[in-house]
Amino acid sequence: MGILSKFTDKREAAAAESQSRAEEFIYLIRVYYQSVMAVQMGITNMNILNDMALFKRMLKIPTQNNKLGVAEKSKVRKILMQDYGLGEIFFKEIDISIKKNCRTINDVQGYFFKFQGFCTDLFKLMESQMGWKFRFSMLFKKFLYKNTRNMVHEIVNRSEWQDINVQKAAWVIRKYKESLGYSEEWMTDFIYHVIVLSSRGKKKK
Repeated sequence: MGILSKFTDKREAAAAESQSRAEEFIYLIRVYYQSVMAVQMGITNMNILNDMALFKRMLKIPTQNNKLGVAEKSKVRKILMQDYGLGEIFFKEIDISIKKNCRTINDVQGYFFKFQGFCTDLFKLMESQMGWKFRFSMLFKKFLYKNTRNMVHEIVNRSEWQDINVQKAAWVIRKYKESLGYSEEWMTDFIYHVIVLSSRGKKKK
């Protein structure tokens, strides 16, 4: 049972248990994003940061030094590192990306809209281009990580594609990457975890 279902009542827990580990992982990533925003921009209105607010209430996290986001950032970061094996660099890149793109509260919605587009386009292109390698490598984690890393590198660096639609999609992702400031390593780690966790969720179901 995951973190979402641990702190809900019995009725909600039944629904929470049906959620995949991938959904939980992405939820925790959103909590980290919102915690960083709260710290960097001094946001005090939790209604703007609904995922972090839910996380704070579920785990009963006290506000540290009268500053929203500090304790929440530390807690969710610890969970992501311990339970999902993410390293320091992964979080540093998020911190830098938010600092670069979010200078006022008005920038928050635009940032998440951009990030959502980046993720959606990237996953679609990854799945369509990896083909049989994507399905086969689900059986072997090292092989999956290697294929994921190679495909990310190709999307970011390849200049010409046979399919014009694939080429356009790759260019869009590259623009997102440059704007958000994420490295190939960050993209690989993020995609790899979602793929692995989605696979586990399907096996359980």
